[in-house]
Amino acid sequence: MDVTLLGTGAPAGLPRPDCPCAACATARGADARAATALLVDGVLLLDLTPGAAFAAARAGHSLGGVAQVLLSHPHDGPVVEVPAGLPQPGRVPDGRELTLLTGHRVRAVALDAPGTGYAVTGPDGRRLLYLPPGGAPAGLEEGSAETYDMVLSDVLGRPDALAKLRAVGAVGPATNVVAVHLDHDVPPGPELRRRLAAAGARAVPDGTTMAVGAYEGEPDVPDVPLRTLVLGGARSGKSVEAERRLETFPGVLYVATGGTRGGDTEWAARVAAHRERRPGSWRTTETCDLVPLLAQDGPPLLVDCLSLWLTDAMDSVRAWDDAEWAGGGENALRERVTALTDALRTTRRIVVAVSNEVGSGIVPATASGRRYRDELGRLNAAFAAECEHVLLVVAGQALVLRG
Repeated sequence: MDVTLLGTGAPAGLPRPDCPCAACATARGADARAATALLVDGVLLLDLTPGAAFAAARAGHSLGGVAQVLLSHPHDGPVVEVPAGLPQPGRVPDGRELTLLTGHRVRAVALDAPGTGYAVTGPDGRRLLYLPPGGAPAGLEEGSAETYDMVLSDVLGRPDALAKLRAVGAVGPATNVVAVHLDHDVPPGPELRRRLAAAGARAVPDGTTMAVGAYEGEPDVPDVPLRTLVLGGARSGKSVEAERRLETFPGVLYVATGGTRGGDTEWAARVAAHRERRPGSWRTTETCDLVPLLAQDGPPLLVDCLSLWLTDAMDSVRAWDDAEWAGGGENALRERVTALTDALRTTRRIVVAVSNEVGSGIVPATASGRRYRDELGRLNAAFAAECEHVLLVVAGQALVLRG
């Protein structure tokens, strides 16, 4: 079963008409996208958009063999004009299945938002799932879904949809996840590719034809990195970046190393703001004992942050006292850091860790401050050496240092 993406953009397209934003201004060439529409084996058209016949012709296809046109997302007002020769667009009721004479079976998938998703099974048995913008499957239960060969969804607008599909096994390691309904919320080009790659997804240009089930051997299909370090200064956006990298995964364990700090209202406000951003399916644990977590199998870990882990480690070895530091505290701290990096090297879990980059500021006025700055720099370097991806966040912009 082959799928041709006649468009991959949001309903208004990209760039949006008359939009002066930076993302729309740079959406040119392969980054310019018409509204999303899918042509399956030349016989099934999912969503009818303006210029569909011309888009198909540019991709080397014709709409002359289309036997069924199905709409996914609800539009206010009249349906787009139907080109001559095409059947009138329709919609399959939720939970019902439509069988075409060509052997394609189309099942309507109920969503948690207005619209209809479609699970298509080809004559060859390959399966794809197509979700409309802003939609995620509803009523999924673990073990209730077969694994799809391809998923086309609003990965950036509804990352939780991908997390739900992963939680029930509908998306597996070999599922080809393609982002569609792309809008101007994320700058196109490298930034778009970077964000999608972190989710194990990708975007393709309009007119691309893909074979469903041909994940293996496609060089552009990204593998999710196992270990990532996100560095940044205060209020740089590093925590937001780290959370964004895991929002398409279910059951993430958020490891808070800062404790509760009873009586500190400003700290409590920070913690509350972090919790409000996290998906409801994530769990939280407050601990600095990271080595056992890294050694266990389980869902992804988000560690926020290594800077506070180091503070706790230096407290435990009494590193702030010069005599204790010289008398064995320094060696004890080195052993703790080595144990942590060794556990990171051998972990089988997806890990995203956050740390502060403090080496570019003013020199601390105290000896203890300089000691902490130096040790954090050493810790960051040792941790980064074990990571496939390392990012530096500055003014909310992620700079890729590795990966």
